[in-house]
Amino acid sequence: MTTIHTSGRFRRRLRAAGIAAAAATVATLIAAAPATAADEPDAVPGFPAPTQHSQQAYDPTDDFTAKWTRADARQIQAMSDPTAPPRANSMPEEYTMPTVPQDFPDMSNDQVWVWDSWTLTDETAAQPSFKGWEVVFSLVADRKLGFDDRHTYAKLGYFFRKANVAERPENGGWTYGGLVFPEGASGAIFEDQSFSHQTEWSGSTRIFDGNKLRIFYTAVAFYRNEDGSNRKPYDPRIVQSEGRLFADENGVWMTGFRDQHDMLQADGKYYQDGDQNEFFNFRDPFTFEDPAHPGKTYMVFEGNTAAVRGERVCTEEDMGYRPGDPYTETADEVMDNGAHYQLANVGLAVADNAALTEWTFLPPILSANCVNDQTERPQIYMKDGKYYLFTITHRGTYAAGVDGPEGVYGFVGDGIRSDFEPVNRGSGLALGSPSNLNYANGAPFAPDFNQNPGQFQAYSHYVMPGGLVQSFIDTIGTSDDFVRGGTLAPTVKVDINGADVTVDRTYGNNGLGEWADIPSGYAHDIDPTSDVRPVR
Repeated sequence: MTTIHTSGRFRRRLRAAGIAAAAATVATLIAAAPATAADEPDAVPGFPAPTQHSQQAYDPTDDFTAKWTRADARQIQAMSDPTAPPRANSMPEEYTMPTVPQDFPDMSNDQVWVWDSWTLTDETAAQPSFKGWEVVFSLVADRKLGFDDRHTYAKLGYFFRKANVAERPENGGWTYGGLVFPEGASGAIFEDQSFSHQTEWSGSTRIFDGNKLRIFYTAVAFYRNEDGSNRKPYDPRIVQSEGRLFADENGVWMTGFRDQHDMLQADGKYYQDGDQNEFFNFRDPFTFEDPAHPGKTYMVFEGNTAAVRGERVCTEEDMGYRPGDPYTETADEVMDNGAHYQLANVGLAVADNAALTEWTFLPPILSANCVNDQTERPQIYMKDGKYYLFTITHRGTYAAGVDGPEGVYGFVGDGIRSDFEPVNRGSGLALGSPSNLNYANGAPFAPDFNQNPGQFQAYSHYVMPGGLVQSFIDTIGTSDDFVRGGTLAPTVKVDINGADVTVDRTYGNNGLGEWADIPSGYAHDIDPTSDVRPVR
């Protein structure tokens, strides 16, 4: 039996013709509704019911793609309080990241801007320490650049700190180790060397036997005119590079990474390419081994549904409404409002060799056609026999007619290819920044005056073992008082139980942990003897 929440807070969120009528409707549902399938959310009065998802697993090679539908995404607004005043949070507190204060420390000691970050992982996404050190990887850029110019100049950097330390400095105790790749290495893969900018975007890092590292990331070349327009579409590629990790009593360093393996480029069949849309998304590889398919290594990544930009490709299945739902929309109605420009998906690929340099595309595991245009930094997270697909997205990338906060979105199923059920009342919202959907969001460099000060407080969340979540600080405040970030936010914790993902307010200080706290879970199996530093 699906639980129908009847707390005072929930009743205030119901957008029916009147609050009293909505509450009465809920009471009627409690008294008369028949039993429903487990984890099958009911409709909120005034809104459609979410799509029914089975969570059924399919073979990874099957041609089945789960859909995050319009009916699902509209549950986010159904949870939003329509009476929330300016600067208040209109979203349920249990799905909202605690407020981050403006007086945050900088983990790099003013050396670099820091944003998208990920941990050193093994094949199961567990986080080992290396010879007594914890290691994280981040996109970094020179602080002489404007914060909003960082994307076209991003490089992969790394940080380290001693493992198993009870009390840390306020900034997390990290030391910036420098850039990962030798100068020019990531740009050498492009046949056309006339790029105006060449940059490195997010990915993941795996450690293997001994001290071998493989970094999977996105190499990007931009071909721009002086006025900022494209003389040809930008060129993102999923790349792997191998190196070695070393440590002594003073810190961590790396060597290698000169050879870059160009593994995947958007194919225009499953994943939109530059010929179809010069603004397409193709990036953020995350690799893992699936215990259900021993010997196989898989990768999830961000993509877009392959179609020429502006083509009307959304279907009634993308809408996802149940038969007879009074709040349905047709695909044509939605596309008439311009929603067909948003075609996010989460891609899947399988490795063809042991070196993980050769890969084959598989059909996407999730699409969000006419719902959203970005499903960034996807990852597979396993717990209690369930497979969770977590991804992040912006409020500003939602399609017309749907809305939701910046933050983490989650989907649960029985395998890496499943009929994924969106978590939390069928909405998909797992952990949003404090937001008020009654007011415009503005932009990180110009927050709306009436918006909650935490609307852009954190982004690029990464869900770690035990439900810990790290992210970076973007902007905290409103148009009359805001500060930019460029460092990691406090770690928070979510409790993950079936299709419910909720903030653990007992963690840290009312839900906020330590700044940039990314703990290792075990020690990597390697001789702890200090390595000999290279002579310079």
